[in-house]
Amino acid sequence: MIPARVVPHQRLAVPFAGDEKTILSAFLDRYRETMLWKLDGLSTEQASRRLVPSATTLLGVVKHLAYVERWWYQMNFAADPVSYPWPEDEPDQDIDFRVSPTDTIQGISALYQQEIARSREIVAGASLEDLGKGQHLEPRSLRWIMIHMIEETARHAGHADSRRELTDGAIGQ
Repeated sequence: MIPARVVPHQRLAVPFAGDEKTILSAFLDRYRETMLWKLDGLSTEQASRRLVPSATTLLGVVKHLAYVERWWYQMNFAADPVSYPWPEDEPDQDIDFRVSPTDTIQGISALYQQEIARSREIVAGASLEDLGKGQHLEPRSLRWIMIHMIEETARHAGHADSRRELTDGAIGQ
């Protein structure tokens, strides 16, 4: 067993008051930043190591979240034309978690940051009451999508906490 060690980190601040979109954005950004922080200081090999019976890895979770950002904000809310690096009819529901031999921390982190930047642009230009224009699901409001993304990202941040501690003992404050 690897001994736990606290890794100091200044988390992103969230406002205690303000308009709803600002507060939702701040909480989501805090969890997004946490996901990237969990990769900090690891090698791609460490971040790609399977530590639980499922195929999920630290790097795979960040990769998954990048595609979740694309799915909800671009495809389902803005109805932007998007693509994915796997066949459209791929039956593997966990394909976006899989780490390929060419994936690196730098590459996946850049992908995630790129998807986050596009998500922020979409949010900035919309109202929380606006409904998604995508054709894949029943339309959801931007508010619903943002709350769902906080839920999704926070849940995976918890997974990342455990996987990082199992990798090298690093824990938050």
